[in-house]
Amino acid sequence: MNKMEGTVPNNISLFIITKNEEAKIARCILSAKELVSEVIVVDGFSEDKTVQKAQELGAQVYQRAFDGFANQKNFALDKVSHTWALNLDADETLSEDLCQEIRRTLQSTSHAGFTIPFSNYFLGKRMKHSGLNKEYHLRLVRKDAAHYEGGLVHEGLKVNGSVGQLKGHILHYSYDSIEAYFNKFNKYTTLAARQMYKNGRRFSLLFVLITLPFEFFKRYILKLGLLDGMRGFIWAAFSSFYVFVKYMKLWALRQKDNL
Repeated sequence: MNKMEGTVPNNISLFIITKNEEAKIARCILSAKELVSEVIVVDGFSEDKTVQKAQELGAQVYQRAFDGFANQKNFALDKVSHTWALNLDADETLSEDLCQEIRRTLQSTSHAGFTIPFSNYFLGKRMKHSGLNKEYHLRLVRKDAAHYEGGLVHEGLKVNGSVGQLKGHILHYSYDSIEAYFNKFNKYTTLAARQMYKNGRRFSLLFVLITLPFEFFKRYILKLGLLDGMRGFIWAAFSSFYVFVKYMKLWALRQKDNL
């Protein structure tokens, strides 16, 4: 990526893991073009033009078979050559306010990492409630003080040192359509079930019967999803269905033990 003199710090790298993200990767990279001087993309052997588009924008692309989010991101983090490492998913972008804030903050800081608030979009509109309005994630870290922990899903970024909090937002365009939601739904529920199975989690029908209505009630009522209109209702319903399918897949894995 070309460095723009006077505007781009030389000590920030952006790293992204991808799989079939040709429709989103350019927007993600371009949102950080005036902030970072290196882009690392670790691709899980995409079958579309993800790799080509990332390379056209100056990214260093490595291909690696996916074996869990923590492993994939640790591999990407290891490829970073600068002091600071910023992680985005392909469906995320940096707001202009956040870029300016990061530039100012890194001029002088004793922190080893920073959490960043998220603005989450669902079906083309920002979700102001539904449990999606108060998300903060650790995404900016000193490379030499950070590593990922976790299994197939729910990786956690750990840092050795203090963590600050930024105010500018990462914009997360999670699902532009219902089709896009379910394109990822099967993969994520399968990974979640496999992780529970690996951790020795037992299947309980009673637990599922109790959890499903509470999951909907939590998202739609307690977290005020009803104020997000129809999108809030859909998100609450889909979240409950996600839990249902995840546990049904765990049940199926346990059934194989009994054969």
